Order: sequence, then C-alpha cells, then structure tokens
Amino acid sequence: MRALAEFIMRGRMQATLVVAGSAALPLLFWLSAAAGCLVLLRRGSDALSVLGVGVLSALVSWHYLKDPTALIVLLGACGLALVLRAEHTWNRVLLVSVAVGLLIAVSLGSVFGSFTEALAQTFEQVLPLAMGEVYEKFSADQKAILTGLAVPLSIISTAVSLQVFSVLCLILGRYWQALLYNPGGFGREFRAIRLPKGVALSLLAVMCVAPFFGLHALVLLPLCSVPLFFAGLALVHGLVAQKRLAGFWLVGIYVTLVPFMHLLGPLLVVLAIVDSLIDFRGRHVSKDTDNANGEG
Repeated sequence: MRALAEFIMRGRMQATLVVAGSAALPLLFWLSAAAGCLVLLRRGSDALSVLGVGVLSALVSWHYLKDPTALIVLLGACGLALVLRAEHTWNRVLLVSVAVGLLIAVSLGSVFGSFTEALAQTFEQVLPLAMGEVYEKFSADQKAILTGLAVPLSIISTAVSLQVFSVLCLILGRYWQALLYNPGGFGREFRAIRLPKGVALSLLAVMCVAPFFGLHALVLLPLCSVPLFFAGLALVHGLVAQKRLAGFWLVGIYVTLVPFMHLLGPLLVVLAIVDSLIDFRGRHVSKDTDNANGEG
C-alpha cells in the first residue's frame, strides 16, 4: 500500500496514470477514486488536471461499458475529499455523504436510466430463481407488483452501495495521506469520530419517517444509516484502542461483517446512536483529534 501511495505522489504523470488507468478498468474503479482523493487532499487545486483526465477516462468507460460506477464513485469520493480538506471533520463528511447518495439516486433515475433499467431486468430474471416455489405461488397481480418494484429497489440498493464506496475510497485516500506524511494520524482521526446527539437523533428521525412518504422517500432510510454505520465502526476501533485489546477483535469483526451485514450493520447503527448520547470513549479526546493531512 505504501509503495503504491508513493508512486501516485511521485509526480503528475504517475498520479494521472493510476487515476485515469484505473477508471478505465471496471474492477479497479475504487483505486481510481482513492488515488484521486489522495492527490486532491494533498495537492488541492493542483490536482484538478489529474482528476480531469480521470473523469474523462471514466466517461469513456461509461460510454463503452455502459457502467457509470467508476464515474460516480470518482466524483462522489472527490466531492467528499473537498469537504474533508476544507473542514477537517469526518462528521461533516459523513453527513455530506447522505447528500451525495441522494444525488446518486436522482442521477440513477435520470442520467443513468439505461444502466438502472439493465439492473432492474437482471433483478426480474433472478427473482424467480431466488424465491423458488414461493414465487410460483404468487398471483399475477403480486408478480406485477414485484416487477414494478424492480427499478426503485435497484436505484435504492445501487445508490447506497455507491455512497458507501465513495466513503471507503476517501478513507483509503486519507489513510495513504497519513501513511506518507503523518504516520498514525488517520487512526487517531478515525477513532475520534462521534456524531453529536442532535445529528444522530435527526438521522434516526428521518430513517423512521421516510417509509411513510412513499417508495421514493424510502431511499433516505439506508442513506441516513451510512453515517451512523461508520460512526459505529469508529466507536469499535476507539474502544479496542482505548482498552488496548488485541487486533484480532477488529479482524474478527471485519471477517464477519460481510456475511452478517444484515445483523451487524443495524447493530453498529444502534451503537453509534447510543454513543452519541452516552459517549463511551469519554470526552477527553483532544490528543486524538489531530488531522491526518500531515500539514498541521
């Protein structure tokens, strides 16, 4: 990881090669976004030429592969990086990620409508296979309702996934920045994340109310859970560091997180809300709030 980060920051040509080259490859879109965040966080406006070539490469990829993932994640992650560079607070970044996710959802329903339609068609084909005999017992009207939900559900799931990827790519870029210029800075910065009580309760209120405003508003439920999810992860990291527990606790959590996301995800959200009220890690965290940009 360090060698890759050093290569990216070696010069404009190297950075452009990684950002633009990765954007053209479907499975490396995350590398393009993370590298773009690293350059933007460190170089500021000087990174615009690198990002411009990266966006152009992502546009070409979208045109030929009909997949806008690289473009959306690159723009989303770099947009969050601008907030982090300007404000130096992860609370603000996580809240802005909700707006980013909402913009992604809107764009999936308009600008990237053909991509969403393709996802919906895949959903319609996989649904009978996934549900098996249960699907065959449905009436024609019930099957029609499920088919009608294909597009909205595709938009919701894709928007949330790309929102999470945008945050993760920014985290990787920030980690690289700290690794090169302020070792250990990112760990202190991430462990200090704790949403204020008013913010956490507001997100919870939106999550509870959104389903009552129709299917389109339902997207706010998972979008608002993303900041709480990452705040929950930060809480776990903070407690492990504070209690000086072995690193295998974190390894165990991440190993079980993917297969049991439907259980651990809501648990982390609840922990983040409770932490905003109680503050498990204590209030004396002045030494743990150093920024990770290596310039402070």
